[in-house]
Amino acid sequence: MEIHVELKTKSKMFCQCSANYFGKEPNSNTCPVCLGMPGALPVPNKQAVEWTVKIGKALNCSINKRTKFDRKHYYYPDLPKGYQISQYDEPIAVKGHLDITFKGKDNSLTEKRFNITRVHLEEDTGKLTHAGEDTLVDFNRSSVPLVEIVTEPDFENADDVKVFLEELHTIIRTLDVSDADMEKGSMRMEPNISLSLYENKEERMKNLPKYKVEVKNINSFNFAKKAIEYELKRQAEILDKGETPTQETRGYNEDKGITYSQRSKEEAQDYRYFPEPDIPPMEFTDDFIEKVEKTIPELPASKVKSYLNDYQLKYDDAFILTRDSSLSTYYEKLIAVLSKEKQLDLKKQNLEQALANVIVNKRIQTNISEKEFAEKFIKMFARVEVDESQLETSLEKAIQENPKAVSDYKSGKTNAVMALVGTVMREMRGQADAMDVRKRLEEKINKI
Repeated sequence: MEIHVELKTKSKMFCQCSANYFGKEPNSNTCPVCLGMPGALPVPNKQAVEWTVKIGKALNCSINKRTKFDRKHYYYPDLPKGYQISQYDEPIAVKGHLDITFKGKDNSLTEKRFNITRVHLEEDTGKLTHAGEDTLVDFNRSSVPLVEIVTEPDFENADDVKVFLEELHTIIRTLDVSDADMEKGSMRMEPNISLSLYENKEERMKNLPKYKVEVKNINSFNFAKKAIEYELKRQAEILDKGETPTQETRGYNEDKGITYSQRSKEEAQDYRYFPEPDIPPMEFTDDFIEKVEKTIPELPASKVKSYLNDYQLKYDDAFILTRDSSLSTYYEKLIAVLSKEKQLDLKKQNLEQALANVIVNKRIQTNISEKEFAEKFIKMFARVEVDESQLETSLEKAIQENPKAVSDYKSGKTNAVMALVGTVMREMRGQADAMDVRKRLEEKINKI
């Protein structure tokens, strides 16, 4: 996979033009540098360099102490200089990995490691718009800071790719270095697809196919999955005929759900890379790298584990809460507020899980202050004085009078217990804690 992420710096990569180009009048956000005028000199954006180091460290990469920019030569109408300032043999970050835990098709948790080859920094190109027989060029995007993340060929199916991309997208947004808005094109995915004859991963890595097909500029996780699945089928049909698929770059037609040929795929030597003569190499100190690393917040995967251990949340709820850093922050602030309330006992009543349920299921909207939310939550879950004798009688009565619900629960239909909970709560006229009632019912049924 190759993933391109536009950084949300204030200015472009090598000039002072605004990096916020979206929606502006075509070619109104340009200068001699990003238009590639003769004599214009590029000056690197320090913030973009720091953020690339930040992404590299978040993906467990090694940071090269010495790094440089290179010229990547190719001709295309959206590239005004005739070359792109990129990085070739000395990228900012190399040899990382991303460990992802996710639910498989059988609902069991699976953990996979996807290795990162490199993370490098470059400039974006202009944008082409096709209008009838004309091709229009808008250079507003030209020279916006662009991070490219390249993975190893560790993906065995399109589902793995989708899981990886979704986790990477969440990490990028958590780092607050990019909006990663795919509708605006600030995160674009390019799968490089080929089929191997070897099922064993070790053998497969030793004998990589002699071709690959790159599908360019996909801006949706689902489209990436569909494009890969289409390519796997197309390439299998070619290979079954004893032929080798053409090494090429293809596009994806969203309406038809097919890929189509664009041009033959270049090799590295075709780009005639050489060091960018106008920008000296950069050298990073240990202190600089450590300073950047300290700005990395707790990442989603780590936060999921924290929620499972600290709050005993169900995996699905922990996963949903950590997809959006503002939502997880809101949840944590609510925990802090509610922990001080005498009307509740979060741990004893297992209310950390209840709070997650309320947020995830939108029983209380999160567009209000933590204090307002807490007040509503307290009304729902405040402890009530319970007549233990009456409650015990109601529990026994509910179990004796509902043998089918008991039988269903014992056969694995755990939601059947909710019918008994309802019966008890009616008997108690609401003067009991529903979660405590359920827990006690389950304990009694499990002893039968």
